[in-house]
Amino acid sequence: MNEFGANLVAMVTPMQPDGSISPDGLAGLVDHLLATGCDGLVVGGTTGESPTLTEPEAAGLVRSVVARAGNRARVIAGVGTYDTAASVRRAREAEAAGADALLVVCPYYARPTQAGVVAHCRAVADATDLPVMLYDVPARAGIAMTAATLTELAAHPRIRAVKDAKGDLFEAMTVLTRTSLAYYCGIDKLNLPYLACGAAGLVSVVGNVAADRTADLITAVRRGDLESARAIHGSLQPLVEAIMRPGPGATTAKAALAELGIIPHATVRLPLVEAPERQQLVEALATIAA
Repeated sequence: MNEFGANLVAMVTPMQPDGSISPDGLAGLVDHLLATGCDGLVVGGTTGESPTLTEPEAAGLVRSVVARAGNRARVIAGVGTYDTAASVRRAREAEAAGADALLVVCPYYARPTQAGVVAHCRAVADATDLPVMLYDVPARAGIAMTAATLTELAAHPRIRAVKDAKGDLFEAMTVLTRTSLAYYCGIDKLNLPYLACGAAGLVSVVGNVAADRTADLITAVRRGDLESARAIHGSLQPLVEAIMRPGPGATTAKAALAELGIIPHATVRLPLVEAPERQQLVEALATIAA
């Protein structure tokens, strides 16, 4: 296992009907993910509803997941916000809570310049001794990390990976040739193309309910069996569509997990609301159970 893992899942944060974090739901979800082949648990990321988590809640989640997972998977803590000082605090708290690595999103809402993005990411990376995975997600952040920015940040000794939710394969391949950054696909519908282009692994939302399939996909690509990889990727398409197209992924992934009985409730915090229609999810889940 490398410092991040390969088959990473962007975990939801299980909650009680009153919106409080569910310890039993969290323990059950961690057990499920480990049993289905996940070797990296991303805690408190976008799918984990990070904007609504208080700093004590975020650190508590890391402690709970680390305690449950033991040494069976890497625990990557989402610590990025639009506020550099808050991100630095969260990074230090995650390190104290036992995280193995950090996920740092491109600062959202503020729309800083690329120089600001570089300064922000370096400040967070300087705050701890943990390896850092950058999270490039322009659809949510409002800005992208350019290839030049990623190349510049790659010079930092603790910035070692990128979760790419931009979807620009040519740029990803360009950065891969220029740097030693490990790329992780953050768009489930593009898992196969990214792996085929040299990605080190996945950070999957769909993996909440199908980590065994994403593990098989990674294995097939690594052994050069593209025919099997295409078949696995194709078999996941109904589930990818049912979880990612209606979105947000936090709501639909929780609905799917609740349908399977892995978490007790599909509760999300406002401004998110529970997925109203589950028939497509139920049908997609039936395809992977067949």
